[in-house]
Amino acid sequence: MDDLMFRMMDLKAKGYYCSQIMMLLTLESQEKTNPDLVRAMAGLAFGVGIGDVCGALTGGACILSLYAGKGTNDEEEHCRLMGMLHELGDWFRATYSGQYGGISCDAISEEGALRNERCGGVVAATYRKVMEILMENEFNLFEGR
Repeated sequence: MDDLMFRMMDLKAKGYYCSQIMMLLTLESQEKTNPDLVRAMAGLAFGVGIGDVCGALTGGACILSLYAGKGTNDEEEHCRLMGMLHELGDWFRATYSGQYGGISCDAISEEGALRNERCGGVVAATYRKVMEILMENEFNLFEGR
């Protein structure tokens, strides 16, 4: 087990959901805190509460948008955002749809029965993929927008 998994387990033990854990890891890498953002990320948990799209995927999309999205009237969305989102979605679907029969929280965790077995690996792999996509697109992981 590597440092990422240990940190994720620590955050999970503190009561955070997958999407929140991913954002907390991102904010920690930037040496920032943002309780409002972390709180809002809870809305993605358990497939937005209805077992729909996995929170690791939606959380990863939020991280990409944190780096490349529009946040103020004076900003423009980075020209690579949609391509990065597409890459993440394609990777997630290719990686997990066949393996688990879909990309929903319910499919991956079999409606919670296998949540503890499967979700940590999915979250860690997705977080790593998000970081890879950001690096490939020349974003500095330690700086925000």
